[in-house]
Amino acid sequence: MTASPPLLQVTVGILVRRDDAVLMSTRPMGKAFQGYWEFPGGKIEPGESAIQALQRELREEISIEVEALRFAWTVEHRYPHAHVALHFHWVTGWRGEPKALEGQRTLWVGLDQAWPYPILPATLPLLQKIRNYRV
Repeated sequence: MTASPPLLQVTVGILVRRDDAVLMSTRPMGKAFQGYWEFPGGKIEPGESAIQALQRELREEISIEVEALRFAWTVEHRYPHAHVALHFHWVTGWRGEPKALEGQRTLWVGLDQAWPYPILPATLPLLQKIRNYRV
C-alpha cells in the first residue's frame, strides 16, 4: 500500500477589482497542470501564516503589495501528485498594477464573462461562489 502524500498548505488570493472582475493567471511552465488557469498564490512556507505567504506570493508572482484582504474559505483537494489544503482570501486592496513576473498569462474576468479554460480541478467547484461574491 502506498502512503498518501502529506497535506500541502497553499494560500490563494482572489483579487477583486472595483468593477467586481477577478484576476486569474496560468500555471507556469514546468509545474503540474502547466497552462491551467488559477487564482494566484502558492505554498505556505514553514513559519509563515497564510496571510504572510499570500503577501509574499503576490509580490513574487504579480508584483503587488496587498493592503486589504479577508479570509474566504479553505478547501482540500487530492491531485494525483499532491494533497492540498487551499486557503482562499478575497483581496480587495493592493498597491501596484498586477503584472506577470513568472511567465504566466493574466486575465481579468468580469461577473458576466465566461471563465477561461482549462481551470485547475480544485477551483472548478468554487467558481459559482466566486461569481456570486459582491464587494
